[in-house]
Amino acid sequence: MDQVILGKTKIVVNKNGFGALPIQRIEMKDAVYLLQKAFYNGMNYFDTARWYSDSEEKLGAAFSWIREKIIISTKTGAQTADDFWKDLDTSLKNLKTDYIDIYQFHNPSFCPKPGDESGLYEAMLKAKKQGKIRFIGITNHSQSVAKEAIETKLYDTLQFPFCYLASDEDLQLVKAAKTNDMGFIAMKALSGGLITDSKAAYAYLSQFYHVAPIWGIQRENELDEFISYQESPPRLTEEMKVKIEGDRKELSGNFCRGCGYCMPCPAEIEINNCARMSLMLRRAPSDNFLSKEWQEKMKNIENCIHCNQCKEKCPYGLDTPELLQKNYEDYQTFL
Repeated sequence: MDQVILGKTKIVVNKNGFGALPIQRIEMKDAVYLLQKAFYNGMNYFDTARWYSDSEEKLGAAFSWIREKIIISTKTGAQTADDFWKDLDTSLKNLKTDYIDIYQFHNPSFCPKPGDESGLYEAMLKAKKQGKIRFIGITNHSQSVAKEAIETKLYDTLQFPFCYLASDEDLQLVKAAKTNDMGFIAMKALSGGLITDSKAAYAYLSQFYHVAPIWGIQRENELDEFISYQESPPRLTEEMKVKIEGDRKELSGNFCRGCGYCMPCPAEIEINNCARMSLMLRRAPSDNFLSKEWQEKMKNIENCIHCNQCKEKCPYGLDTPELLQKNYEDYQTFL
């Protein structure tokens, strides 16, 4: 069983981390079942956030009685110290715990630091002193913010998108985190579902012994896939390398990762899926996306009011309205 030490925290987690964003989409009883099955099969690290609707509550329902046996990280998107404390208190209540192992700033547009007038980092330090959190982390999609977080040495962990589609700049961040003894948590390890070979994804990340991937899990068959890697972890083969190279060529350039930071849309367009429909049609059984329900969702692109809010929020700098239009035109050729 592969394990990862999260830098200077010395926390040891399974290489299979459970990303709990998707469980907000399923019923409480189903979520609790999945979470407990993951734990009983060796997973010990679970990542959630205040922004993930009832995800924290589901973790609390599943694990309050075995709290000391698992590692929990959650996140706050607070912009002020007052909101920070409200988020922290809510998370502790939802998770049914009196401490959080890793408390993370959730994709801030800047790197919170002492004396920056936001009061956020000072609040983190106070919460740590009070024993409400054990370690301070930050998540981000921005290269510059992530790089600054590493260089400040103020943070115990960094959560950043990392998979076999990584750029040279991404790899430099991974290396810098290791050099600075900072725990590196890899989100989007399947690139929002565009990577369909989880075995190759796991094998690629297994090369980086200090990187802890969290896999977004919503269905039992997805969980079973990762559980199967516990006893016999996949290792990179020549066949996998060919597959990875093919995916890199196909998915190079500007494409939507499905992160959802563009949401909600004032025109109620499901941007984080519609803006990458062309790729999903080609990388999964297309019938899944040609249903009447999906046709209606894609047709809703016609209602775009071109407010450009999605474009401004995109952490990857995509021209989202243009991307939506191109995907809609392509979708119609499939129909």
